[in-house]
Amino acid sequence: MSEKRFIPFVPADSEMTEFTLRALVIGLFMCVVLGAANAYLGLRAGMTIAATYPAAVIGMAVLRLFKGSLLEENFARTVGSIGESVAAGAIFTVPAFVILQIWKFDRAHMVREYLLASALMILGGVLGIMFVTVLRRVMVEDPTLPFPESVAASAIHKAGQKGADAALQLFRAMGVGAVVRLLDALGIFRSSNDFMVTLGKLKDGFVRLGLTPESKKLAVGGVSTFSAPAVTPAYFGVGYIIGPELGALNFAGGLLAWGLFVPLLVFFLGPTMIAGYTSATGVQDWAGIVAHLYRFVVRPIAVGGMLVGACFTMYKMRARLLAGLKRSISDVKRSASATTTTERTEKDLSLKVVGLGILVIVAAMVAVYFIFTRAFVPAAFAALVMLITGFFFAAVSGNLVGTIGSSNNPISGLTLATTIVAALTMVIVGAKGVEGVAAVLAVAAIGCVSAAVAGEMLQDLKVGHILGGTPWKMQIGDVVGVAVAGLVMFFPLYIMHNADVAQFGAGGGFGGRTYPAPQAGLMAALSQGIVGGEMAWPLVLVGIAMGISLILIRVKRPMLFSVGMYLPLETTF
Repeated sequence: MSEKRFIPFVPADSEMTEFTLRALVIGLFMCVVLGAANAYLGLRAGMTIAATYPAAVIGMAVLRLFKGSLLEENFARTVGSIGESVAAGAIFTVPAFVILQIWKFDRAHMVREYLLASALMILGGVLGIMFVTVLRRVMVEDPTLPFPESVAASAIHKAGQKGADAALQLFRAMGVGAVVRLLDALGIFRSSNDFMVTLGKLKDGFVRLGLTPESKKLAVGGVSTFSAPAVTPAYFGVGYIIGPELGALNFAGGLLAWGLFVPLLVFFLGPTMIAGYTSATGVQDWAGIVAHLYRFVVRPIAVGGMLVGACFTMYKMRARLLAGLKRSISDVKRSASATTTTERTEKDLSLKVVGLGILVIVAAMVAVYFIFTRAFVPAAFAALVMLITGFFFAAVSGNLVGTIGSSNNPISGLTLATTIVAALTMVIVGAKGVEGVAAVLAVAAIGCVSAAVAGEMLQDLKVGHILGGTPWKMQIGDVVGVAVAGLVMFFPLYIMHNADVAQFGAGGGFGGRTYPAPQAGLMAALSQGIVGGEMAWPLVLVGIAMGISLILIRVKRPMLFSVGMYLPLETTF
């Protein structure tokens, strides 16, 4: 008995317009805008928002002005949502080059760094699309993968009037957000504020280390800072999407860092540190002490917690990971032996095109890695590692998206695993110093973008499967979208970093207060720690112990708790 055949919303024999210039232009515009917006959110709040829904709503609203078809809307959404995935891969890795001062992000080095960053993003994105093309048919038809966000996105496209209402609500929310930002820029109210809190008696405070009057006294006391919640539409939107439970976990991590660790460190270390933070005129820079203790003591603890949290997340998903790997291997075998179908809704890019594309990408990866390592053997080995781990994590990412949706896809955890594998690989082949660390980050960058794009692409292909889209057209559209996003994404990162440095000096930019970039900081710490041997391991071990404790008391998302510790407090409320 044959399986019941799925019938899409638009029949396979339909000649409805789909891949049109207007749909492509609208999709590319959304790709760039939504990608840049997610880059901003990811750098500031440590998380990105799935662009599928806003891309579906905006694309639908705009195309209706031109009487566009349903498949044009699907195509525009496919191209428009891929920019978020490129942005996710970029912000998790590119700032790490800047944090470690491998890249300068200044005008003198701008062209070289732009070309390298764009190459990493484009190669990773196209590689992810090639992998998903091989896996598409079986995965989108797998009854065990519910694809919750794909089903929801297809419902938006189907519900005509509801789509218009959703577009109106989206534009209203954008208007409210713009007004709030304008009022903040005009100085009518402050979006954030810091409070100075005195801890103990300055100069006279002490803790007696014993019970007798003769016991040794330890000088204590200082001034710490505490931030009020930031009033920004972006943070409110993120909190609304992730919900109160996960938002509370993020905030709890911030409270532990800023309500316990920072005050405790200032209380005990303040009296000995203040001499080095007092100007010639006698002005005491307690804010500088707080900033340095937070950045160089508390954050390494948070890194240890994030490391455990990411590993725990992967462990909880071990069954899905193994299933994804097994399914990927079987999908390749089935795709290679499958007979060619003439139905429009089943046409992918041919395996010959995919195979040739992968070969070209691998050759390009070797060339790019050679620029970082300055040696052929480590570069070729890194490309081989990337090819194997990239396919594995692309399959895993697709499987996870099919199970829990793109919004919950743990890209940072997948990138963490890639970073560790790459770092150990570089150590094995003898890569050391700055070149070795840079090579690790380059491998992680391509792996991260590949996994993120693969998950988003598969989610879009499932929407197309439901609606009746043409796979090869969607795949080509996403290749164009990845290329455009990869060529453009460097500039918002460059502008945000340098604008913040211009305002706050050396303490600004990536890794600073405005753009803490927690995932990039974690990647930087791991690559430097494993390859360069420069890591505050005692503090990281404290964080690891903390992460294990969180698991033992059954905290739902220990990774999110640790990310909250890494972020400035005002961004977590």
